Amino acid sequence: MKLIIKTACTLLATSLLLTSCKKFDEVNVNPVAASGDQVQPEYFLNNSIIGAQQNPEVAERAFVLYWKTAGHQHSNGSFYSATYDDTFTTIYFNQVSGWLNSANTAISIAADKKASGTDAPYTNNVAQVARIWRAYLMSEMSDNFGPIPVLAFQSTNPDYNNVKDVYYYLLEELKDATSKIDVSVVNTDALKKLDPAYQYNYANWIRYANSMRMRLAMRLSEVDPAKAKTEFEAAAAGSNFISEKAETFEVQERPGWDNLTGVMSRDGNAQYISATLNNIYLGLGGVKSADQLDPKFLPFIKPANWLGLKLDDHFTSMTNNPSAGYWFDGLPETIDPRAYKTFIIPGDFENPNFSFFPIAQKDAITTVRKLNDKDNNVVKIIDAKFNWNASNTGDWGAKGTKNELRAYAGTMPRLSSKFRLSTNKRVFFAPWETYFLLAEAAERGWVTPVSGKAAYEAGIKSSFAYWEAEGLATYLTSEDFNRVGTSVSWDHITEPNSSHEMNYKDGYTDVAGVATVLYPKNDLYKKGTVKNDRLTKIITQKFIAQTPWLPLEAWNDQRRLGLPFFENPAIEIVLPNLPALNKSNYMESNVKFFPQRLRYPSGLRDTNAKGYEQALKALNGVDEVLTPLWWAQK
Repeated sequence: MKLIIKTACTLLATSLLLTSCKKFDEVNVNPVAASGDQVQPEYFLNNSIIGAQQNPEVAERAFVLYWKTAGHQHSNGSFYSATYDDTFTTIYFNQVSGWLNSANTAISIAADKKASGTDAPYTNNVAQVARIWRAYLMSEMSDNFGPIPVLAFQSTNPDYNNVKDVYYYLLEELKDATSKIDVSVVNTDALKKLDPAYQYNYANWIRYANSMRMRLAMRLSEVDPAKAKTEFEAAAAGSNFISEKAETFEVQERPGWDNLTGVMSRDGNAQYISATLNNIYLGLGGVKSADQLDPKFLPFIKPANWLGLKLDDHFTSMTNNPSAGYWFDGLPETIDPRAYKTFIIPGDFENPNFSFFPIAQKDAITTVRKLNDKDNNVVKIIDAKFNWNASNTGDWGAKGTKNELRAYAGTMPRLSSKFRLSTNKRVFFAPWETYFLLAEAAERGWVTPVSGKAAYEAGIKSSFAYWEAEGLATYLTSEDFNRVGTSVSWDHITEPNSSHEMNYKDGYTDVAGVATVLYPKNDLYKKGTVKNDRLTKIITQKFIAQTPWLPLEAWNDQRRLGLPFFENPAIEIVLPNLPALNKSNYMESNVKFFPQRLRYPSGLRDTNAKGYEQALKALNGVDEVLTPLWWAQK
């Protein structure tokens, strides 16, 4: 058993991890266990699952500043504009390598116990569960970096494999592992406590594995459609997938500073609503704000065709964001019912979920801000209380330096405190994702156990149930377009006109006007010719439902399909890390305008030069943020 532990540590040091494996035995063995022959596979698997919840150090960097930013689940300018931090990446790379090491050690120990005849009745099942979990971790790592070693931690100095080989391996692993689980095995209470997700409910682990197979198969839809179809249909056959709330893969968070502390808990991040989400929410679903909010908000609700205050000197318009250049001085007439539950209305201090983060900044509760001129003289004072806006990221140039209204915590909707206090269960896979995957598969003409419409509406219902949102019947039949030209109703596939008229007021002179607002042209999807087909609806609803727990999947869908529509960063001043985006093409969409992956940590070149060179060859491109992965759009 000691040999297994030492071998795992050696492989970790030589193949992936960039830090020392000193005292590996101590940090990876359950505290109540001894060592050697008393080490159990379930201890290592438990450590892997708990570790992957991400302690605050890695969560703030990977989950929040990388995934939520790239997935447009909040507004943050750094990685959104391809700004990269090697320290952030090294922290995450080391952590995910460690989680993988623990999972594989569980598998190795189980095999060793079986060979020696010292295995328990449940040991084989634990090994198969560890294989399922390892497949998830490998997919997470590959979706961030691209090529990874398929045989890492398996008694060999691993070579780096291309993404296609990684995905083929994961799909086979999930299939094989589920076939070898014996659901009749009876667990001890002690064992159940060592599985923070399912308490070793093997039927649920099989459901999770099949839903994961569907997720990974769909990732190949654009580059390997035959393989995607075959694998998806096999995983979906029999309907033995996550379809009910009780089957959700989720892990309880807890306050403090350890691996189970909430991934969105760090109080320095405001986590504002993104412009992407806001444009999707606005007008979507036909459910009125007046029917969602307390009567105190009624005087602040604006008509459906209201655009806001036009503030040309202080708000950028150098982006394809259809709301750019305007400040919405009130609340929308209609909005997706999940918006007010996910994000808090500025100034609504009576809301029990009002977020006072960032707690170190008084700006968190300051709604009154100034707009200044070039000499810093006050041009206008605006009270953002009960207003609903999202700030476009990018470089606002001089307009940004004069603007105290955007990017101040008190002035924009930001993530509800219910996600900031480490009291939730972190969701890894929920029923709504299964249903939206089934809806997409049906729309592609694949064999599914449910129709596309039924799956689509079931996904929306599942999400509404999670949020305890009202207005479902109205929502499902709504034919109203949101700001990007998409409606909810499955049967409504009429395309919007290229533009529509909205009323506004000059923010400086109060003179009323009428603006012709373009629905954005998403060149990444069907060359910008389609805004309201069924696949756009499916991914739009999936994007809303995955917020805020699954930003990596939101990023994956956008890289794979170009959906939903992601607005470009503003370029009042051209962004150095997005050289292809300029003042002649900012109204277009292009993969070169969005981050595509994480670069490998700089230390990998020193610790594993051979592996790094293999990774670059397998990547089919340079080790840069803008290099697309195999399954993504090029």
